[in-house]
Amino acid sequence: MEPIQRFASEASAKPRARDLGMAFSGNTGVFNAITDVAGVEVGYSTVISDSSTSGKGPARTGVTTILPRGRSGSSKAPVWAGFHSLNGNGEMTGTHWIKEAGYFTGPIGITNTHSLGTVHQSILQWMIEKPEAGEGAYKFMLPVVGETCDAYLNDMDAFHVTSAHVMEALDRASSGPLAEGNVGGGTGMICFEFKGGTGTSSRVIEMLGASYTVGCLVQANFGVRPLLKILGVPVGEHLTSNRLWAGEHGSIIAVVATDAPLMPTQLERLARRAGLGIGRTGTASGDGSGDLCLAFSTANQTMSESTVAPAIGNLAFLPNNRLDTLFEATAQSVEEAIINAMVAAEPMVGREDRLVAAIEHDAVKEVMRNYGRLNA
Repeated sequence: MEPIQRFASEASAKPRARDLGMAFSGNTGVFNAITDVAGVEVGYSTVISDSSTSGKGPARTGVTTILPRGRSGSSKAPVWAGFHSLNGNGEMTGTHWIKEAGYFTGPIGITNTHSLGTVHQSILQWMIEKPEAGEGAYKFMLPVVGETCDAYLNDMDAFHVTSAHVMEALDRASSGPLAEGNVGGGTGMICFEFKGGTGTSSRVIEMLGASYTVGCLVQANFGVRPLLKILGVPVGEHLTSNRLWAGEHGSIIAVVATDAPLMPTQLERLARRAGLGIGRTGTASGDGSGDLCLAFSTANQTMSESTVAPAIGNLAFLPNNRLDTLFEATAQSVEEAIINAMVAAEPMVGREDRLVAAIEHDAVKEVMRNYGRLNA
């Protein structure tokens, strides 16, 4: 089988959770995606191959890129951010500086565990080679790259993700509707022992006379079947076929974007609420799980670090005691994005002929209907 690449702009006509009648709360943006936040662009490169050369096993993997300010000349402009580790058995680079300074610069990458270094270096190369980006305030950059493990289906030791794949995902990043499921970094991922992967969702809220958008993208690769809940319904207790393992397994990366003006401390609080959205699906965030949450805002330009920068910078932000609506929007969108990832995913056979089944739409609809949680 020849390698396959899929891109964000090739959003499929696959049903999403709401198409199945699942009554998630909240008002979504036009695309019900992280790209509802103006300026945010997403790119995928999906790598699927059965060729086995030089001892390399099959590829069921890829890379996802998120550009907070798009691919324009402002792609190198920093964004204020916050980070939260629900459980830390995983990696997201650049978070020490986010904790220290409250911002990061450039694109975000999400991939498999053993390709993190390749994606990190390739993002650096892409930024350096962009003539409009310039050197910036520093001679160094600290890209944000997260990972989850796809070793059940993909030969991670073969390093199938190359710099060319990363460049492809960056160069083809776009706004608009997004493909979900077996795409990008989510290609080989598993969620609650069903095929998982990439999912996205958004919420539009009204606060203090203004409209704001919260969007998220997840790479869902976690959970044990009996704990799966959808809108509070114990779906995993009823859909018991095609089990894979007995205990909590895997990780999740959740990236939350908003156009609401927030301080870094407030964005860290938003990232914590992403953890609540993850928890709503039933996981207890096991010891072996890397459940890492990042939130950023496109609303403020960060203050330049150069010697010609003004001595005092200005930062607009919402008052802390009015953030509850944003918190709920974050938890809602992360929860729905995880379910979207499973609904969109297709069955996959990977290394050693292992099969991971997709959640069956009719079966999950029947369970939801029996609990009175399905729209007519």
